[in-house]
Amino acid sequence: MASHRPLLIPSPRSPPSTTDPPLPPIPDQSTNPVPKLRDFMDRDRNQSNPSQIHRNPSVGSRNSIDEANDGSSIEGFIRSESRGSIGSIESRGYPPVAPMPVRYGSRGFASEVAYSSSLRDISDEDARIVHVSDPDRTNERLELAGNAIRTSKYSVLTFLPRNLFEQFHRVAYIYFLVIAVLNQLPQLAVFGRGASILPLAFVLLVTAIKDVYEDWRRHGSDKIENNRVGLVLVEGEFQAKRWKEIRVGEIVKISANDTLPCDMVLLSTSDPTGVAYIQTINLDGESNLKTRYAKQETLSRMPEKEEGIKGLIKCERPNRNIYGFQGYMEIEGKRMSLGPSNVVLRGCELKNTAWAVGVAVYTGRDTKVMLNSSGAPSKRSRLETKMNREIILLSLVLIGLCTVVSTCAGVWLRRHRDELNHSPFYRKKDFSQGKEEDYKYYGLALEIFFTFLMSVIVFQIMIPISLYISMELVRLGQAYFMIRDDNLYDEASNSRFQCRALNINEDLGQVKYVFSDKTGTLTENKMEFQCASIQGVNYSDGKPPQGEQDGYSIKVDGQIWRPKMKVKTDSELQQLLRSGTATEKGRHAHNFFLALATCNTIVPLVLETEDPSLRLIDYQGESPDEQALVYAAASYGFMLIERTSGHIVVDVQGERQRFNVLGMHEFDSDRKRMSVIVRCPDKTVKIFVKGADSSMLNVIDKSQNSSIIVHDTETHLHNYSSIGLRTLVIGMRDLGAAEFEQWQSAYEKASTALIGRANLLRGIAVHIESNLHLLGASGIEDKLQKGVPEAIESLRQAGIKVWVLTGDKQETAISIGYSCKLLESEMTQIIINSNSKESSRKRLDEELSMTKKLMSMSVSAEGSTGPGRIPLALIIDGTSLVYILETELEEQLFELATRCSVVLCCRVAPLQKAGIVALIKNRTEDMTLAIGDGANDVSMIQMADVGIGISGQEGRQAVMASDFAMGQFRFLVPLLLVHGHWNYQRMGYMILYNFYRNAVFVFVLFWYVLYTAFTLTTAVTEWSSVLYSVVYSAVPTIVVGILDKDLNRRTLLKDPQLYGAGHRQESYNFKLFFLTMMDTLWQSMVVFLSPSWHTGIAMYLLLAWEISGLLQLCAWLTFT
Repeated sequence: MASHRPLLIPSPRSPPSTTDPPLPPIPDQSTNPVPKLRDFMDRDRNQSNPSQIHRNPSVGSRNSIDEANDGSSIEGFIRSESRGSIGSIESRGYPPVAPMPVRYGSRGFASEVAYSSSLRDISDEDARIVHVSDPDRTNERLELAGNAIRTSKYSVLTFLPRNLFEQFHRVAYIYFLVIAVLNQLPQLAVFGRGASILPLAFVLLVTAIKDVYEDWRRHGSDKIENNRVGLVLVEGEFQAKRWKEIRVGEIVKISANDTLPCDMVLLSTSDPTGVAYIQTINLDGESNLKTRYAKQETLSRMPEKEEGIKGLIKCERPNRNIYGFQGYMEIEGKRMSLGPSNVVLRGCELKNTAWAVGVAVYTGRDTKVMLNSSGAPSKRSRLETKMNREIILLSLVLIGLCTVVSTCAGVWLRRHRDELNHSPFYRKKDFSQGKEEDYKYYGLALEIFFTFLMSVIVFQIMIPISLYISMELVRLGQAYFMIRDDNLYDEASNSRFQCRALNINEDLGQVKYVFSDKTGTLTENKMEFQCASIQGVNYSDGKPPQGEQDGYSIKVDGQIWRPKMKVKTDSELQQLLRSGTATEKGRHAHNFFLALATCNTIVPLVLETEDPSLRLIDYQGESPDEQALVYAAASYGFMLIERTSGHIVVDVQGERQRFNVLGMHEFDSDRKRMSVIVRCPDKTVKIFVKGADSSMLNVIDKSQNSSIIVHDTETHLHNYSSIGLRTLVIGMRDLGAAEFEQWQSAYEKASTALIGRANLLRGIAVHIESNLHLLGASGIEDKLQKGVPEAIESLRQAGIKVWVLTGDKQETAISIGYSCKLLESEMTQIIINSNSKESSRKRLDEELSMTKKLMSMSVSAEGSTGPGRIPLALIIDGTSLVYILETELEEQLFELATRCSVVLCCRVAPLQKAGIVALIKNRTEDMTLAIGDGANDVSMIQMADVGIGISGQEGRQAVMASDFAMGQFRFLVPLLLVHGHWNYQRMGYMILYNFYRNAVFVFVLFWYVLYTAFTLTTAVTEWSSVLYSVVYSAVPTIVVGILDKDLNRRTLLKDPQLYGAGHRQESYNFKLFFLTMMDTLWQSMVVFLSPSWHTGIAMYLLLAWEISGLLQLCAWLTFT
């Protein structure tokens, strides 16, 4: 379906003629005390959510909001704040803000630094100065990066040294290099010089070929990207220019559906109000449209005309914060502040806007997308880490064998010292030249030393050089079959399983803890309006439209327009709305849905259908909650059909009404609400506000609202939350002319301030969002994904503990916990909601004592006929975690949490999620797995041993930071219970077999040396010895490592308890390694001695060998 151009979102606009004098910089605040984590808890959640942080990139102090609402006028607030001195800010209650130390993850830190810097002017040392339309002057002082990008790692000159340097990070490769070098010395030459180098050269060559292929593809991609063509202003007209030739300071023009070649400050757009729509799917994976704005002062200037646009932009240096930007622009002496809403980034696409013009400020490697192009953090397999311990033990065995051989060789030389001159096999003297001289004999001490080194060369394959490359090939094969598994394919999103990290496949078979987000991970993150409470009356008997013609629709130019998504509606509420505003109930219901239709940042898109007379309205927005509310308003007859930067058109029960947008205060995590100020058709000015109940109920005017209505609304909110619905409270009030003018004056000054602009706007918002009239509340359902309850039950049966970490309310989280069978009715719930460190300590002590009693009761019950262990569920909120994490109380929380079957954390910030994962990871050897779908889950995913991203509605940041990615939570069951079990069992077997086969070979050579006077004469040819582990015996182990199945899929899914083999480390542990090494001693003796003895004795030995195999199997089962 094609889409028509939508009408646009309103934004604060600066007055065309307003200029402010330069403000003095704020003194350095680095000496001030650092705020605690609780001061930034909600802010961190906002910064890690792209849908929120885009709207509010810098967040101020909570104390400032309280001070701003002290009853003083807005004008006085602005006058005191806009002076720019730190003294005036502190006198109003603004504490100094310093960057917060971050323990878990880096995103929060970067955002805090960006916020801190927004409060002071940019120094010349920390700034980039861009001369608009003058790239030569811009680049003459600074060596700025060109716009060419390079994602490849190597060039023709650097490939060999750099690739070898990277490969020799593996200590085993250095070991084999030393062996090869020793074999080149004449005194130590056991094998041919070429034969000794071949194994290492083969492994290095295979890895290098793989790296060359991967880098060749990167070079091709870079070449295509750098040679794309854009329009650049050259000598008064826009001319085609390759992307790689664009420079900082040049003016670039972008057409609809084009990709941006660099980071630009918008100057003008095809829209007369300077609004442009962009899609950031290439940057953060979000497909929803976002708005960016050009400054009003540059809109009327046409850069291709003679006067053009001449000016200066002073902005921060390149950094990785894609949600923040600080700077200002000077044109003809006028200084205008610039923020994230004025910048469009490389990789974004221009949508629903004919054209946009901007000036390049960051190019090439300095663009934010390139600075953020690093992949997921490197993680190391737990099995490979333990394998290093065995390699060290094998090295000690190797040293022991070499010591035995060299010592015995020294004893033999000493005993036969009188025979060495004429010994046929060991000549000390050389008589071939007619004179007597020493023949390759360097004295007893050196002979022993050389024998030791020669032994190291002969027994070198005790350390299997092919093991590393075999593991890489096996993991590659395992990843192929995981990707091609149809049981991991998501039809809804048409996405297959992604294996983004090839080095931790086997860790999937040992997971003990799963840390899961709720929204978008356990639930679909597709919001659906379910019910509303208006003036204390609950309307929750909604029914979905039955037929194609049902539902609200309007006629526009002979066409029928209806919402794309249908919402079930309450017949009683519909009847009330049709009755008009004659009654008080009807008036409140009218205002309630009018608030839903206007108080948002939704973009209406009109889509064509197969029926030329039918059009569908698709509401695009960054928040799924807002989309659900606007669809609900449309279904009840309040259809948003048009939006520009200055007005909104809503069809109200068949009557088209225009509302002039006078201002908007967008959502931030401190206020937890948003508001819009509109001039209604009857010329009245109203402010509509919606937000979280914890925020909204505090700004309701008690004198205007009946206590009964407020109480009933709170009851309905509690009921909605208890059944798992997401809730919002709606309010409004009329603004008088004097109050509006006062607000408008303060708003314009704050929006053009250069220092602390976000803080000033927040204070104004808090002041105007007060004394509200309560309209009602809404309940939105976020449905569970398919198969989530069954998946959690299977994981629990497999011995895996599932913890849910969510930012939702406690009641909502508990309800979802019951719905997905995470919580059960027989569980004893431990709820911790504390607001101080001492109360947290007291609660933890009380609950620990209680759990000890319950555990003792469980033990006694198990000894009798009782029900056994009592299951516990810990429910704790983010405020309590503020006082517990990173303090001495962590140990008590760990002890309490590990005693519980389920842990449910509510209202937690992104860094707190990572802190909970670290709580388990740093104190146990258990494998942790984190799974989430949003940017606020990135820290948690990176902290866990295994990170899984869900391809959901909140973008792809979680996927890009993950080790594995998939479409549904339920896929976790076949991934862990089937592929995880197989991968762990295969890899454990392959590692042990590599150790076994090489040890048998070395011991055979060792026994042979004992029978050949310790001369290190090899029992096999040099090529057979060298190629034994690299070629002859490598392929079978690789095939087994990829294809072996100890149990079939159906059995593993039917009996999840079989997954416990990974928890018990049955496939690879030290006892199995020791047993395997002991078995190699016996089997190597049979292999060496049986051919040289009598046939009958050989048969007895072979029979004993078979019996030893049975004994080995019994011992294996005993140890595991």
